[in-house]
Amino acid sequence: MLDHLPDIVNANEPLVRRGRFFSCTFLVGIGATDWLIKISNGRVASATSGPHLMQSWQFSIRAPEDAWVAFWEPKPRPGFHDIFAMTKSGTAVIAGDLHPLMANLRYVKEVLESLRNQAADA
Repeated sequence: MLDHLPDIVNANEPLVRRGRFFSCTFLVGIGATDWLIKISNGRVASATSGPHLMQSWQFSIRAPEDAWVAFWEPKPRPGFHDIFAMTKSGTAVIAGDLHPLMANLRYVKEVLESLRNQAADA
């Protein structure tokens, strides 16, 4: 599901520039599948699906698959328009070291939202 994330993000120069000081590994849980996203200086170095045995990550964002599908709609309905809206409703859970997430919140949100454009183009 996130296979094309590196291509999409790395082709977006303004987004890469915004994250140029950000290097981190975080986990996105889509239902039963975990994706490990590695960011290096604003570029998505890799997006790999699990299982991830003995792999470390700084923070995770997990939600059921149908919630992510709703989040990635071109115009998501209320409650699915933002990762924090999904956590407020109890649909998503954010865990781990929140400092890198909060320090680079706009970048992380835009990385995840970049898949909306793909849904609109399809």
